[in-house]
Amino acid sequence: MNFINSYLQLNEGFYERTLPTAVADPRLLLWNSALAEQLMLLNELPQDPCALADIFSGNVLLPGSVPVATAYAGHQFGSFVPRLGDGRAHLLGEVVDRDGSHWDIQLKGSGPTTFSRNGDGRCALGPAVREFIMSEAMHALGVPTTRCLAVVTTGETVYRDTPLPGAVVTRVASSHLRVGTFEYFAARGNHEALKALCRYTIERHYPEVQGEGSTLYLDLLDRVIERQIHLIVEWMRVGFIHGVMNTDNTALSGETIDFGPCAMLGVYNPQTVYSSIDTMGRYAFGNQPKILQWNMSRFGECLLPLLGDNPSNPVKLVELIIDEFPTRFEQKYLAMMAAKLGLRDCLPGDKDLIEAVLNRFKQKTLDYTLTFDRMTRSLLCATTADQVKPDLGACFARWQKRLHDQGEEPHEVFRRMRRANPVVIPRNHHVEAAIRACEREEGTELVERFLQVLRSPYENLTHTVEFQDLPADGDRFYRTFCGT
Repeated sequence: MNFINSYLQLNEGFYERTLPTAVADPRLLLWNSALAEQLMLLNELPQDPCALADIFSGNVLLPGSVPVATAYAGHQFGSFVPRLGDGRAHLLGEVVDRDGSHWDIQLKGSGPTTFSRNGDGRCALGPAVREFIMSEAMHALGVPTTRCLAVVTTGETVYRDTPLPGAVVTRVASSHLRVGTFEYFAARGNHEALKALCRYTIERHYPEVQGEGSTLYLDLLDRVIERQIHLIVEWMRVGFIHGVMNTDNTALSGETIDFGPCAMLGVYNPQTVYSSIDTMGRYAFGNQPKILQWNMSRFGECLLPLLGDNPSNPVKLVELIIDEFPTRFEQKYLAMMAAKLGLRDCLPGDKDLIEAVLNRFKQKTLDYTLTFDRMTRSLLCATTADQVKPDLGACFARWQKRLHDQGEEPHEVFRRMRRANPVVIPRNHHVEAAIRACEREEGTELVERFLQVLRSPYENLTHTVEFQDLPADGDRFYRTFCGT
């Protein structure tokens, strides 16, 4: 593999050079051949599963790779932790794909580093499989996300609440820069490091940002916010609940990162929380937009020391951008929701319609994905329309009139709605079933069949129906766990 190690251009305060810790019996469990092809790795890597297991467990280091653990801080549930860093991950380097894009290759669960804070540096099999499934599903749904190249079992046991089989997951990301990376150096008053980090971030993700001095940094803040808004709007479109939106899990690339306690929304309720560690509901489904604004405020604070050459008040300059967030987000959010309802444009009165529909969802405890799918299908099927009418009540006639006023053919509206409304999502009970099958060493047949369906979420395949059923308890007692 032709590794690039651009992060090493930054000084060693940004990372620690460290090697993965070997595992006892690596075996390749899941392999993402489509991603490997995109990254042009198929001709670079051995085809033997045993050799791949050695490489992606960290037992064998590929030529050109310089493993590092990156440094970062973070606000975790609102409390600042000045030193976090990669406590169980090793960034091997970057590769360039067939489109010329750069991608980090990182092993997760590959052993302790100086950032481990007494942790064992390992990953259990369940969280590794969850990240593989969820990241592939998000990618297919059209949501910006990190992805997984491989899951390798280690033949070792990790100890959490109970003994669990261990694994190493290979994450692919356009970078691992986080808001917490900036916080790490801002907390130390290292302004030169902040400048270097800004330059690196712009070169890696925002080459369109030009200028000098404060203009450069304010423009960077503005572009990062724009990309983050797009990400959260997409989460809200498909019903994704991140579960741990700490600043160290907010990637500057605008990609979904860290699938630890994530879940998918079933019955619509903005206050839905599945994460066992989110006891106060800070990161509930409907809170994600305002938490994003909070996280962007922390990013803006990191840039304040770099705005000293501006004659205006630096705090006011950042506040002006942050204060625009609600308006910017609402515009993108309403446009997305309008598309879910089949509306060509979002007109002034459509906000009331969108809110009325969602309130009806909540009142009638309707499943978010299933109901939008039925609404989509109702455009072309009278039987489905008859199912939807009692669910939506008075909203149904109001919605139909609004569509009629557009003057479009039903098939045209259907195509718009289908692009916004999947027929299948990685429902929580099916994710858990796939994880249990792997933990019980039942093979990967269930996972592979599940992934085949999830990779075509807007189509009905042969096996799609197997994964569309709703959980018997409506996910009422469902809980996710961080896995660290």
